[in-house]
Amino acid sequence: MEDFNSIISDTEIEVHPWPPFYNRDSRILIMGTFPPQPKRWSMNFYYPNPTNDFWPMMALIFFGDRNALNVKGSKQFDLDAIKELLTTHGIAMNDTGHKIRRLKGNASDKYLEIIEPVDLEGLLNLMPDCHTIATTGEKAAGVVARLTDTEIPKMGDFVTSSTGLDIWRMPSTSRAYPLKLEKKAEYYAEMFRKAGILP
Repeated sequence: MEDFNSIISDTEIEVHPWPPFYNRDSRILIMGTFPPQPKRWSMNFYYPNPTNDFWPMMALIFFGDRNALNVKGSKQFDLDAIKELLTTHGIAMNDTGHKIRRLKGNASDKYLEIIEPVDLEGLLNLMPDCHTIATTGEKAAGVVARLTDTEIPKMGDFVTSSTGLDIWRMPSTSRAYPLKLEKKAEYYAEMFRKAGILP
């Protein structure tokens, strides 16, 4: 019988499928951990799983309607509307893992091994106006804390790095995280307000 270490070493290393989404004038960077397996995707973009609360939450915050970022009359996300929202409000997207292994073949952060983190410094250099990072969950928060030499903030709170970057730890938008969509939206809306993204 194979031991656990040999099973891990044989697990396929995955490289992040998408480039970061940003503009030179992006002011806030939202970072998860890594996309789910392609069979869970409904689009080729961040938070592609239709059961994840991220885009319904963003729609609720910015439009007051959880379905506002869906194709009309459909449960499919409207990627053009999503990109327009992000661009309009100076929101960039990327994940903390560049190369990973799935130790149990699923999207759970608990069983995700980050082999190589994102080049965060290089990414931030492309966005000179970015003053805030928001991580969508505990594992992403831990990676960013290591990359910025900061403490992991409490959920819904932030720390400020030595370079003046505000780093927030937000609740996970996974349906597995036991918090209602409306409550998640409250946390994120408060963060957006303090980051100057919302009035």
